[in-house]
Amino acid sequence: MRCCKQRRRSEARAGIAAAAARLRGIAAAVAVLAWPAAAAPQERGFPVDLELVIAVDVSGSIDAEEARLQRDGYVGAFADAEVIGAITGGMLGRIAVTYIEWAGARHTRTVVDWTLIDSAASARALSASLAKAPIETELWTSISHAIDVAIPKFAANRFEGARKVIDISGDGPNNQGGMVTSFRDRAVAAGITINGLPIVNDRAGPWGWPAMPDLDLYYAACVIGGSGAFYVVANNFADFARAVRQKLLLEIAGRVPGDAPERIFKAAAREPERKAPPCDAGERRVQWLLDEQ
Repeated sequence: MRCCKQRRRSEARAGIAAAAARLRGIAAAVAVLAWPAAAAPQERGFPVDLELVIAVDVSGSIDAEEARLQRDGYVGAFADAEVIGAITGGMLGRIAVTYIEWAGARHTRTVVDWTLIDSAASARALSASLAKAPIETELWTSISHAIDVAIPKFAANRFEGARKVIDISGDGPNNQGGMVTSFRDRAVAAGITINGLPIVNDRAGPWGWPAMPDLDLYYAACVIGGSGAFYVVANNFADFARAVRQKLLLEIAGRVPGDAPERIFKAAAREPERKAPPCDAGERRVQWLLDEQ
């Protein structure tokens, strides 16, 4: 009798041990399956379809209302169903984005650091973060400094994109911080594409400086560069939301607009046979205005 009880206890202990082993195996398998989704974005070189630096002009030529219109354009774009669909419909279904605002050669500010966008929820979270962040404007316009700040951001993040893009928007030419073409060429040599969103308008800035004619051609000749580079024109600040949505859809999809080989997409018809301003046009304008004082 005692022998039978001992045998049953031994069998029970063996059964419990086997069940525990099975549970540990299941838990380990669940952990392995869950690990890539939770931990992989923390790894260096996490693959994404696109690494995108959005660099937005908040220089002295832009007033508070115009700065808000720019910001709201990106807030709306990252909450847009078609933009979200373009992100999640890519080869990997995810991109990495950081959003900076820039002005003169001493002013750049990271509004949202590198963020993984791989779902509607993460895209809308980025939109909400942009909506809440304060806006600071500063004097001067240094596209060159914005590019200089953006270049090392790609090496410093934890992502590895099939494409690396700096998205520059602004309403005027470079007028401080070194020749923009030198910094553009450095970015292109590093395998980075620069796309542009020139904001074309005819009104003078808050400090009375006149708007630059043919800013879109300046962006084409002096700012954009690299594989598949293009620009989209916003006809004024109120048109910015439409233009930025169109531009993001093209960037995320990795498509060159239809009027290649120039790789330029124009949001509105412009006069033919116009000539691009020189790439130091902004610096010349500043010197002329100073000489007039």
